Amino acid sequence: MEIILESTITCPHCGHQKEETMPTDACQYFYECENCHQLLKPKAGDCCVYCSYGSVKCPPVQNDPNKGCC
Repeated sequence: MEIILESTITCPHCGHQKEETMPTDACQYFYECENCHQLLKPKAGDCCVYCSYGSVKCPPVQNDPNKGCC
């Protein structure tokens, strides 16, 4: 299974979208929207901002959805 590293984050506050490259060696817990400058944090039960607000889940979750992340 090929791991996808590009994910589009959508800000829940203003709807701004930006394609980002996900790190493969760590979870990204914080993300600042470049449009409204809100600091995004993962939703309860998610390990990172990509799992909460991204179009693609983070690499560890893609690799093994049952294991979880980080």
